[in-house]
Amino acid sequence: MLQSFYLNMGFVGALLFSLIIFLLFICWIAGIAGITLPVDGGKPRGSTWQIVVSMVFPPYPICWMIFVMNEQRKFLKNNKNNLRT
Repeated sequence: MLQSFYLNMGFVGALLFSLIIFLLFICWIAGIAGITLPVDGGKPRGSTWQIVVSMVFPPYPICWMIFVMNEQRKFLKNNKNNLRT
């Protein structure tokens, strides 16, 4: 398959394509791992339907991971979070 991309897009195109596919796969697996955490800070992370959707629809865990990272960024920027010493 990469040979056909190499023939159509050249070396740089095939390299970028394979790198992007690899990074999306890693983000998909990381999102599934985050959703399936049993307990995070005392509250359950994901439900059964979220786990099933994340296995069937790969963009869902990537979007979920971006959403959670944005929530964490907002929490850390908040001055009333009791994290400052």
